[in-house]
Amino acid sequence: MQETYNFSAGPSVLPKPVLEKVQKELLSYQGQGMSVMEMSHRSSYFEEIIQQAEALFRQLMHIPDNYKVLFIQGGASLQFSMVPMNLLHTFRHAYYVNTGSWSEKAIHEAKKIGEVTILASSKEQQFTKIPTLESHTLKNNVDYLHITTNNTIEGTRYSTIPDTGEIPLVADMSSNILSEVYDVTKFGLIYAGAQKNIGPAGLTVVIVREDLLGYYQKDNPTMLNYETYSNSHSLYNTPPTFPIYVTRLVLEWLKDLGGVKVMEEINREKASLLYDFIDESALFVNRVEKESRSLMNIPFTTSSEELNKKFLEKAGSRGLVTLEGHRSTGGMRASIYNAMPLEGVQKLVECMKEFEMEHRLEVKHV
Repeated sequence: MQETYNFSAGPSVLPKPVLEKVQKELLSYQGQGMSVMEMSHRSSYFEEIIQQAEALFRQLMHIPDNYKVLFIQGGASLQFSMVPMNLLHTFRHAYYVNTGSWSEKAIHEAKKIGEVTILASSKEQQFTKIPTLESHTLKNNVDYLHITTNNTIEGTRYSTIPDTGEIPLVADMSSNILSEVYDVTKFGLIYAGAQKNIGPAGLTVVIVREDLLGYYQKDNPTMLNYETYSNSHSLYNTPPTFPIYVTRLVLEWLKDLGGVKVMEEINREKASLLYDFIDESALFVNRVEKESRSLMNIPFTTSSEELNKKFLEKAGSRGLVTLEGHRSTGGMRASIYNAMPLEGVQKLVECMKEFEMEHRLEVKHV
């Protein structure tokens, strides 16, 4: 059977060894005669799973003891509301940096709860770069500053994390958490939907500094309070048990690989391979400013929609699937998350080279 390489932006590829372990344990976890999907979240078996998942997160990301690791449902989109509901408490005012579609959604939700100042934006540049932030322009009369570290749709990323001084830095890290080394102490709060680099859809991880907890308004819903999850070790109600179980397996796989530092080296190699070809190509183009290029999501296009369609058909016949660009941008997009093997990117570049040779007479520079 032909090997399939899944370049989906999410839900995305999972490590093959993890899927094989899930398959092996699916009907009977540790000889219990039942799947993790059937187990009580109050059982000793599941408590061990969730505790191990948290411990692995702490180890892999070097999370200090004064940070809580929370397992929540609702996706990163729920965090667009939970962050301001929990953190807009003193000034009722926050800074946001607009770097694309997901930043805009976060801004939209935060404006319902408090005052938002868009500190910087690359909208006028069609989100093809990360705007520069000047730390001396920051005023301390805000409760936090929000960024999206990697923009899945636009294919941009922060190569340098801004210094926000005393202002807590909040980061949507959904599409590049665990893909490169970050100093967690630079952030007040990090959140990430699982379905890119962590595990299956249905789980969101929140890493929050303890001093940012405790300001939630008492008349707001209990399930939107970070303290609800912190005080109950994420077991206030039934959590997404199966995604947490698979997440633990993914974290074990990453640890066995050598950790985040080794993963970052592999990711840089994969990204460089694809970017280097695109930069030399007469047919394919990536419009993102080089300093802002993502390691995880690489959008590219040819000179026409007709050629894009032909390329996607050719790629699909080679087992290179879900390469369609986002509906708002068109073209193609290769999402090369942690679990995408180097061989997958090599196969993609080979296909692109062949396609360019076949259509070299149709090349039109754009």
